[in-house]
Amino acid sequence: MMSSGGGGPAAGVAPRIMIVDDDPNLLVVLAEQLRSDGYEVSTARAGDEALRRLEISWPDLLIIDMMMPRMDGLSMAREIKAKADLPIIVLSAIDAGDSKADLLEEVAEDYITKPYHYPELRARINRVLRRLGDKVPRQRLVLGPKLSLELHRREATVGGATVQLTPTESRLLYALAANLGRTVTTDTLLARGWADTEDADRTYVWVTMRRLRQKVEVDPNHPIHVQTVRGIGYRLVAADGDEARPAHDR
Repeated sequence: MMSSGGGGPAAGVAPRIMIVDDDPNLLVVLAEQLRSDGYEVSTARAGDEALRRLEISWPDLLIIDMMMPRMDGLSMAREIKAKADLPIIVLSAIDAGDSKADLLEEVAEDYITKPYHYPELRARINRVLRRLGDKVPRQRLVLGPKLSLELHRREATVGGATVQLTPTESRLLYALAANLGRTVTTDTLLARGWADTEDADRTYVWVTMRRLRQKVEVDPNHPIHVQTVRGIGYRLVAADGDEARPAHDR
């Protein structure tokens, strides 16, 4: 069923959303709103209950509260992210200020403060789901003998060691991987990583790219793969004499 007001998923598509919140009234109201817009919705009133449901099937997106009994939302999100790259939107009464950025960096795609405005929440949901449709193929991208990327799992293998990537790092790396060998402007990367962050500026990109080099380059001071194009942006390249390709082609 589709909302007459539009704004939900395209006809014939029913993204699956799980809502986790200990407020039964919010669960009922928000689930009804989302179902009326064409989403398939499941609910859970606690983190441990949600984790049990996730063992049976995975939704396309998770909406969670931060403050819940037995297991708080952050602990649940961390446990989920350790298993798979399931996108998370935090919906919480806590106006966390600077800690919002920490949550977004570590486990969440977005953060909305209660009481929520449904059209805004729906727009944020659609934005995250559209980004998912633009993700890298679910395979390992080999950039050279010492670096491969599995961005759908937010992982890099550097010199044989597995390195975990944050959601923001993965979004920036994907933007670079989607334009392999070509320069991506700093403004494009800023929009990719912080589209919904107020007052974000280019320093966000610079700091994150510096942190990325620390993770994925064997020698961060002499980067091979994550290259700066001065005054313009960055580009991701394969090692000299090597062509990046999915791992199954090797």
